[in-house]
Amino acid sequence: MAKATKKQVLGRGLSALLKETSSDNVNNNLVVGNIIEIELEDIEVNPYQPRTYFDEESLRELAGSIKELGVIQPITVRKIGEIFQLVSGERRFRASKLIGNKSIPAYIRTANDQEMLEMALVENIQRKNLDPIEVALSYKRLIDEIQLTQEELSIRVGKKRSTVTNYLRLLKLDPILQTGIRDGFISMGHGRALINIKSTAKQLDIYEKILLDKLSVRQTEELVKSLKIDKKIPNEIKKQLPKYIKNSLPHINSYLGQKVNVTINGKGKGKISIPFHSKEDFERIKNLLK
Repeated sequence: MAKATKKQVLGRGLSALLKETSSDNVNNNLVVGNIIEIELEDIEVNPYQPRTYFDEESLRELAGSIKELGVIQPITVRKIGEIFQLVSGERRFRASKLIGNKSIPAYIRTANDQEMLEMALVENIQRKNLDPIEVALSYKRLIDEIQLTQEELSIRVGKKRSTVTNYLRLLKLDPILQTGIRDGFISMGHGRALINIKSTAKQLDIYEKILLDKLSVRQTEELVKSLKIDKKIPNEIKKQLPKYIKNSLPHINSYLGQKVNVTINGKGKGKISIPFHSKEDFERIKNLLK
């Protein structure tokens, strides 16, 4: 008997705490900054939501949890005229509709369109439940629409700058390969290896081989490496790098945030090549070298 009573109390979730508050009797000044119970029909989805796919099975599992325990964490919305627009919590919103709930607890905040986009993108990225291409597209939107540099973006999302760069590079892949990553046929590691192949046709050939032979990321990297054309430059014969160079490379790579390439000829003369991926990246490296 005691268990049944406890289950009933838990099942009420936040709605039990908010039963005396509704969006009908709260004026606009009091709404902002409060958590209130809002009718689902008065909420529209976030047009800036980066997520394009919601797993049905996952939604049903969440719906079952909400049916048992209620909505434990309120969604976040902003008020626009007489309606509310989702800022975050679309899965909870969808799951609540799925089980026939009429209302949901929501935290009301103010946000302009740019803040809406940034909050939706950053929240989804931080939840780690986007596929790699969705993450890459989210990063690109933050850079393009919020005017963030890669350095600022890395701080904003709590990731290393090199991690941000690796995600963005995935967008250089052929759309077929991007779809393969989104659908889970190949991993982000496979995609990063394939980026090093300039020919799209060759990328697709290797992609088919990965699927047919079930190649691991390491095997794919070795295959890509074996296909690269080794162009020999006059008076620049490849040889084993001396110890003084090998010992210094980790420090140089770490300082520049890039993996540099060092070649040395038979006379002991050499060259250091520093790759860059954009104008912004070039400026960053240039400033480091001042």
